[in-house]
Amino acid sequence: MVKFSFLNRTIAVTLSFLVLFSTLSLAIEKHFCGDTLVDVAIFTNVKKCGTEMQDMNQSEIVKKSCCKDETEIINGQDELKINSFDDLSSIQKQILVAFNFSYINLFEGLPKKTIPNRDYSPPEIVKDIHVLDETYLI
Repeated sequence: MVKFSFLNRTIAVTLSFLVLFSTLSLAIEKHFCGDTLVDVAIFTNVKKCGTEMQDMNQSEIVKKSCCKDETEIINGQDELKINSFDDLSSIQKQILVAFNFSYINLFEGLPKKTIPNRDYSPPEIVKDIHVLDETYLI
């Protein structure tokens, strides 16, 4: 019985992680200097290589930088379909009820046996009669 409990828990945790990762959205940022990849970041900002012109106005920038940033967005599933019992047709409901009824009745308990001498208490043994009569089974 413990094996089935462990198996059920493992399957439940696996399915919950599957739902979690299917609804997760990611943004992957890449920084290139020329044609070489310098840094990749998933959850943080990308580290720049330092050749960009910083703290300058648009009028002061004379030439274009050779560095470029790319952002790749992976969208997760944003809608989960939740089925309810009302969405089923009447035939599907009848089949489901019949299956549940037959499955529950599949496992019948053992019939109750009546034990006629359940409340009978045996007599007290005062002397060991087998030893007194010297009768032994060989």
